[in-house]
Amino acid sequence: MRGKITQTTSKSRTKGKSDVRRLRRMQDADIDYSDIPRLGKSFWKNARLAMPEPKDRLTIRIDRDVVEWLKKKGSGYQTRINAILRSYMNAQLQEDRNRPR
Repeated sequence: MRGKITQTTSKSRTKGKSDVRRLRRMQDADIDYSDIPRLGKSFWKNARLAMPEPKDRLTIRIDRDVVEWLKKKGSGYQTRINAILRSYMNAQLQEDRNRPR
């Protein structure tokens, strides 16, 4: 759709499963860090910022029943489509690597 501007509003971002209001009221002292290991200086010495690769926006045609099935699994169906395609791609790449030349 050329010329159409899509936008995420803060209202739509708060529709997830998190209790955003409760989280915003929390103080730092209320957070339980007991299951997170402390990171020493060596970790930060070797740490690097890794930004995710940008995704391409495209239009594809998918059978209605497939889309309905993906949507029934909950929010994030487009992420699941990407994961399914990535899994298939990785399997094909592995087959290519194992194929005798």
